[in-house]
Parts: sequence; structure tokens; C-alpha cells
Amino acid sequence: MWRGRHRMTLLRNFKFLELLVLLLLLGSESAWGQACCAGGSALTPGRLALHEEAAVGISIRLTDFTSSFDAARAVVPASPGATDVELEEDVLGTLRVLERGQVTVLVPVVETFRHVPGLSNAGGGFGDVNLAGRYDVLSARESAWAPGIAALLGVTVPSGRTPESAHGALAADATGIGAFQLNAGLALEQTFGHVLINLTGIVSQRTARSVQGLSELLGPQLLALAGGGYAFENDAAVAASFTYTVETDASIGGVRAPGSGRALSALGVSGSLPLGELWRLQGGAFFDVPARGFGRNQPAGPGVTLTLLRTWI
Repeated sequence: MWRGRHRMTLLRNFKFLELLVLLLLLGSESAWGQACCAGGSALTPGRLALHEEAAVGISIRLTDFTSSFDAARAVVPASPGATDVELEEDVLGTLRVLERGQVTVLVPVVETFRHVPGLSNAGGGFGDVNLAGRYDVLSARESAWAPGIAALLGVTVPSGRTPESAHGALAADATGIGAFQLNAGLALEQTFGHVLINLTGIVSQRTARSVQGLSELLGPQLLALAGGGYAFENDAAVAASFTYTVETDASIGGVRAPGSGRALSALGVSGSLPLGELWRLQGGAFFDVPARGFGRNQPAGPGVTLTLLRTWI
């Protein structure tokens, strides 16, 4: 029952990470403003620059699932003639709190088109809403010996349509997992001139839910990210990242379901371009690594993102 929308869970976690990893790129003292403001935006759609107090934006993500991983971590190409495409539009808003903190709300709308020979199904609707927060205990370069340290917290609210409530044989209009998801993590980051290195880890746990009288509970999930960025003098920036998500076996009726654990690896490149003082455009491309051992029990494929942000200072 969970499998149809579990890919959405991993995408939600990756989006949550993007909103939380508020990267700081600190150059020389004379370039402090540009480097730190531009560097983080290449990876983080909802991130506020040092001089910004709030931001709102629209983000679009398109993913084409061209293969999948089986329980033995082998890559299985999509069947001939099969199509699985997902389009997501997110409305997001970020507000600075307590000087060192930021809170972001993300409301997604999801549309999916699936086709197998002889059968097609399309649908969509509101997805699971995310609330994410970050507090920088220590900023990069603030200490002579320690990296920047940030605490990450968040929650995903089950506002989307669950798989068992979907219509059609391919469940294309399912948009959520039907459970609350709690997230907690830690981000470490350090800068070298205009270059930033970031390591982030997030642990997630979903609440149990009942389907036809049977309790189902997904296992704990760990998401790890390693990323780097470079900020140019004109406030433009580029970044690259590697993300690995792994989840232990689920439980059904209080009994562990062997072989139900999941994993997924993704490589991404992104960039940010300022459009005047108050607007910026961000975009990127990503793909799930299509090689044996880099995933388990998950569909995989390439995708692109585009975000437009309006900020207040």
C-alpha cells in the first residue's frame, strides 16, 4: 500500500533538505556579502541571504522515471512502452526568526502521468505540506577551528491523497503517504575562499497508519548529503551534490517485513542567478544513479527543477 507513493516520500525528504541546508559561502571580508548570499542559493530554493528577512517563491520539478531498483539492488529498465512522469509545483515561503534561525513552509501540488501498454492513468492534487526550520549555532568561519554547525528540524503533514484513496488502476492521483513525518538533523559546513563544502545528515520517522484495519509503519530513514558550491563576484553561483537515502524494513501488523527496506542515490548540479536586488532565478538537474548497489525497491530517473524567488530586506 505504501509503495505507490513512497518515491514521493524520498522526493519530499530531498526537498526538505534543500530547504534546510541554508549554505553560507564566505569569501574574503570584502566579499562577505556576495559570497555568502550567492553560494547558498545555488542549492537551497528557500534560503535567505544575510541581509534578507523573508522570501516567497514558486518551484517546478519534472521527473521522468526510466528504471527501478529491485530488492537485490539491481537496476531494472522500464518495460517497453511504459511511462511514469511526475510534475510538481511548490509554493514556498521563508521567514527569518531569532536572528540566526529560518522557518520555511512548502505547499506542493503534484501531477502524475502513468502509462503501460493498454492502460493510461493521470491525476494529481495537493501533496503533503512541509514545515522546516534551521538554527545556525555556529556560522562557517565564525570560529578559527570549528566548521559551521546548524540544527535542523521539520515535520511533514499528511495533507495529500493516500494510495488507497487513489482512483484508477495506476494510482496516478495519489499525492501523499498518509502519515506524519518527523525530521531532525545536523549540518556542518566550511568555506575556502569562494568555495563551500557541506555535509548534512537527517533522520526521519513516520507515524503508523491503519489501512483496512491493518497497522503499517515505515522504518526509520537516514538521508546524507555531501555538497559543494562556488560563488562568483556578480552573485551568481553553481553547486553540485550527492545524496544517499536509506530506510530500514517496514512493519505490517507489528511484524517486520523482510526485504522491504529502500534506498536511493542521487547526483545533482544547480545554479543561482540574481535578477536585480529582490529577485533571483534558481535551477538544476538531478538523476538517480542508475547502477547496481545505488538503490533498492525504488523507481529512478532524471529530473529538472526551476525556482523563482522574491525577497524582502
